[in-house]
Amino acid sequence: MKRGKKYVESAKLIDRSVQYDAGEAIGLVKKAAVAKFDETIEAHIRLGVDSRHADQQVRGAVVLPHGTGKTVRVLVFAKGDKAAEAEAAGADYVGAEDLIPKIQKDNWFEFDVVVATPDMMGVVGRLGRVLGPKGLMPNPKAGTVTMDVTKAVKDIKAGKIEYRLDKTNIIHVPMGKASFTEEQLADNFQTLMGAIIKAKPAAAKGQYLRSVTIASTMGPGVKVNTAKLG
Repeated sequence: MKRGKKYVESAKLIDRSVQYDAGEAIGLVKKAAVAKFDETIEAHIRLGVDSRHADQQVRGAVVLPHGTGKTVRVLVFAKGDKAAEAEAAGADYVGAEDLIPKIQKDNWFEFDVVVATPDMMGVVGRLGRVLGPKGLMPNPKAGTVTMDVTKAVKDIKAGKIEYRLDKTNIIHVPMGKASFTEEQLADNFQTLMGAIIKAKPAAAKGQYLRSVTIASTMGPGVKVNTAKLG
């Protein structure tokens, strides 16, 4: 794969054979983010679990202290008082059955996170086929199936992110933007890692944190020393 000139220049800053301390890794990733737009900084965390087993799943949500730098559009499925509550909390879209054809037939996906009250899950379930593959299905573990829609909407707007394993046992999550300070990125990273370490399944054997890499959208990855992360 041919890499661009900027990528090649950025890659020279990083020694691929070294596992850096988190602070140093964040500094290098920021230096390597040279694209013309504000790149997203992501963490890629490989875990020593087998996601095929239900008792080794790692999934949850965490509010990053400095947010992700991205404006998140929230859709809430709720009725009556709960719909009014969601609107007051700052949800971008609120609705019920009326939204089903809009999403199914009109292919409307102008939202990033879906929240639902438990009584609406029968309705939302009808959208499982379209929301599921996009990772948009509300889930109690992620706090997106709840009666407390005010807290759910406010947390998401404040920088709450979901994390879950992919099929290769890696978690991919945004942890901020290249324009963030190193301190902000470090705070977000520590909060994220704390949540993932806490979510370790009892059934997980051996080394839990196999590898942690931080990278910007267009930049090379920087390996973090997992021994110092817990």
